[in-house]
Amino acid sequence: MAGAYDRIVLPRLIEWACSHDSIGEQRQLVVPKASGTVLEVGIGSGLNLPFYDRSKVKNIIGIDPGEGVLKLGEERFANMDIPLEVLVESAEKIPLENKSVDTVLLTWAGCSIPDIQTALSEMRRVLKPNGQLVFCEHGRSSEPHIARRQDWLNKVWPYFAGGCNVNRDIASLIRGAGFDIQELENFYSDKVMKTVSFHYRGTAKIA
Repeated sequence: MAGAYDRIVLPRLIEWACSHDSIGEQRQLVVPKASGTVLEVGIGSGLNLPFYDRSKVKNIIGIDPGEGVLKLGEERFANMDIPLEVLVESAEKIPLENKSVDTVLLTWAGCSIPDIQTALSEMRRVLKPNGQLVFCEHGRSSEPHIARRQDWLNKVWPYFAGGCNVNRDIASLIRGAGFDIQELENFYSDKVMKTVSFHYRGTAKIA
């Protein structure tokens, strides 16, 4: 039963949650910052694809280990008007050469990568020296009383939310992987409870 939930039900729940209007508004702000050869980590069903700036992006390499959610994106992938390659792989071991991409795009995926620190180190490895990491992720709140609730919730949340963690300090993790954050904004999403909606949006360069 758990296998069917993970393969069939969970990908559709993720698709539904990530199609929320408030997330779409953030995609419009974040995705157009990508340029050149782009590695999109956690491409999922391709919800970011409509928001790429066609005048700036040469090609996209999408990576995601979730075959169920990738299947939901088959039509979007087939109709994409920018060269696109989708790899069924984990971000913890990215099958690309060192210094081979101009932009790494990380949106609503860092919460569920099991070894996020290794994955961020891999993103740094494949990024060109003058490239940038563009990110929008939910994570640990800056308000202590909300953060305590997140720690409590996180004891159970990942088990039914596809490994999603609500209490990761995204900024600290990015810096710990050898990045220098250039821009950073924190905010709560509208109409979503604070324990799961504190966000980190910004860009980073290799330190």
